[in-house]
Amino acid sequence: MLALSACVPALAPAPPPELEPIDYSSRRDGAHRLRAIDIDAIPEFLHRQIVPYTTEEEVGTIIIENQNRLLYLVLENNYALRYGLSVGREGFDWTGESTVYRKAHWPTWTPPPEMIRREPHLERWKDGQPGGPDNPLGARALYLMTDGRDQGYRIHGTPEWRSIGRFASSGCFRMLQQDVIDLYDRVPIGTRVLVV
Repeated sequence: MLALSACVPALAPAPPPELEPIDYSSRRDGAHRLRAIDIDAIPEFLHRQIVPYTTEEEVGTIIIENQNRLLYLVLENNYALRYGLSVGREGFDWTGESTVYRKAHWPTWTPPPEMIRREPHLERWKDGQPGGPDNPLGARALYLMTDGRDQGYRIHGTPEWRSIGRFASSGCFRMLQQDVIDLYDRVPIGTRVLVV
């Protein structure tokens, strides 16, 4: 039996899926213009890329690794689409399970009352800052439902692209504008999100 198994060729792993490249130059997006991003100024491990990734989670699940500042979208054949993030700074990080329950283009941002208390200059946006290039939620937002309610956490774009790879947010997950558009187009409402 051992001699027979030695003659059977090992199955080659499936090749990784191919990606269309993302253009990080300035371009129009609906009523707004995306600003150019100097992608070469961001460490390569934070660039969007297909990587080998073994998990028991279903294809289509989003897995966020806080400490590594990385988001993985689980693909078939033990691969994932990986993006760089900015995550919650000390005291604002969290772990758990959520579901994408809403998606928005150029969303309105309304700072919560506790943020306004910490940063009084945000009072002017207590009724919401309209979507646009300077809005903290950026070009797209995926709204997360945790424990049956919206606790204010989002996966969203950011005009502060230099924050990618840092512990800089108030608990949300920031992405490059062009990357969040790419992710937004790939995931439906109901997508499971694991934050570890």
